[in-house]
Amino acid sequence: MSKRFTVGVVATAAALALTVTGLGVPASAEPTTVRTFTVVAEDGFSADAALAAIRSAGGTVVSRTDEVGVFQVTSDRADFATKATAAAALIGAAEQKAIGRKPKLDRVEQEHLLAVAAAKGAGKQRGKKLDPLDDKLWGLEMIRADKARKIEPGDRRVTVGVLDTGVDAAHPDIAPNFNWALSRNFAPDIPEIDGECEVASCLDPVGTDDGGHGTHVAGTIGAAANGFGLSGVAPKVSLVNLKGGQDSGYFFLNPVVNALLHAGRSGLDVVNMSFYVDPWLYNCTANPADSPEAQAAQRATIRAMKRALTYAHNRGVTLVGALGNNHEDLGAPRTDVSSPNYGDVAPYPREIDNDSCWDLPAEGPHVISVSSVGPSGKKADYSNYGTEQTAVAAPGGWFRDGFGTDTFRTDANMILSTYPKKVLQEEGAVDEAGNIVPGAETFVFRECKANGQCGYYTYLQGTSMAAPHASGVAALIVSRYGKPQGRGGFGLAPNLVEKHLLRTATERACPEPRLQTYTNEGRPAEFDAYCDGSVDFNGFYGHGIIDAYAAVTAPLRR
Repeated sequence: MSKRFTVGVVATAAALALTVTGLGVPASAEPTTVRTFTVVAEDGFSADAALAAIRSAGGTVVSRTDEVGVFQVTSDRADFATKATAAAALIGAAEQKAIGRKPKLDRVEQEHLLAVAAAKGAGKQRGKKLDPLDDKLWGLEMIRADKARKIEPGDRRVTVGVLDTGVDAAHPDIAPNFNWALSRNFAPDIPEIDGECEVASCLDPVGTDDGGHGTHVAGTIGAAANGFGLSGVAPKVSLVNLKGGQDSGYFFLNPVVNALLHAGRSGLDVVNMSFYVDPWLYNCTANPADSPEAQAAQRATIRAMKRALTYAHNRGVTLVGALGNNHEDLGAPRTDVSSPNYGDVAPYPREIDNDSCWDLPAEGPHVISVSSVGPSGKKADYSNYGTEQTAVAAPGGWFRDGFGTDTFRTDANMILSTYPKKVLQEEGAVDEAGNIVPGAETFVFRECKANGQCGYYTYLQGTSMAAPHASGVAALIVSRYGKPQGRGGFGLAPNLVEKHLLRTATERACPEPRLQTYTNEGRPAEFDAYCDGSVDFNGFYGHGIIDAYAAVTAPLRR
């Protein structure tokens, strides 16, 4: 889950609308500059009633998503959010306010770049695989994807949506599997946080990724097994770019909702979601620390995400989500000190009530939430956990794994995958000529073809890297057991995919002692994690570590 950067039936056609960004609202009703909001309609109200309420509050609707009732609205009224919140037909509104900064390196996913490594070896070499860099993919070996592909490498008819910062379709390992027809960009650049727009419309072309995160996720799911670079868990499925995240790594409600609806309408088979919806780490219905407008905005986010996730699920989409990198039990969350992480209101402490607060989309309906393990199989120190939400575990990488061995604090403990050259250049790891700079050779790799076309790869870690392993296995399940559907369609009911994924996972018992500390790895007591549950289901591993080979060889139980 990245910061460089979840529930219910779809009610009325106009059931909601809101985006999360800035929440400060001046008390004055005097007109001011035009601002942009996302507004969500209340249950039981028609689209006409919601539109009338928006107009009455002084707003102009510029776009609408009727399936889930999301409205993008502009207004020059300083009191628009207050009036919208007070309207019976609306849940709330949130303003999109830039904060004038672009996040730096992600402190979890790129920990190796923010720490001094004791050793940066390439790790042990494994048996020869299909592609040159596959010997560095310990995650494929752990989940037996290398064996699974000999039986089921994936079906081109199976589509996997990467709801992320974009996907670099020009990458040689992505291009063979990229689906141009279904790919869309739902997140225009916001210059104040994303930097200068690359195109006049600020809507980047499909097949680009100026953040890098989405391309890394896509490669783990389905990089082609083509004798070049590396290969993914399901190397013959189709990859669909659903750009719902900003280049800077923020994920706002309106793009995410629209991406999920597109996935449902288009009949995608799987959607990977390695993020949480900004600006709230937890969306709460009525947290006493929040202002009335902030409470309304979060209620709207909860309602919107429930409906959008349910919409996609009901239309055949298997939803996979990263559990999060906040090293906490989601059933007993700590005080949130990081929200809101966007807008003109600085983060402030919020006590989190588990019964009325949600981490979205991880805690949303129908989402298969994935925790992260390192090469040793131990829960990564950063990974969220808990019996309430952990469905399965998967390789997500852990830089600090292997304490007491020569692999401790090495790049090879993380997940290697595809990455855009442009982003590596911006990060200073690749020079203008496309060469890897001195000192970056341990965590950046380049493979080139005879024609001079090159692909770049780098290491990252996080539940963002664990989730795509699970999405890849889900895609293999659909490929292996799916059936023709409708007019030329092909797929498998999400409930069956989830049941089979969980049933075929390799059970793993809680460690002893159950209270795990990470002091040897240099972590404070805040990282201590208690593993509750039994061998067949517990808070660290859920139903177990995913197993691609078992998933494509065990009979499907309908």
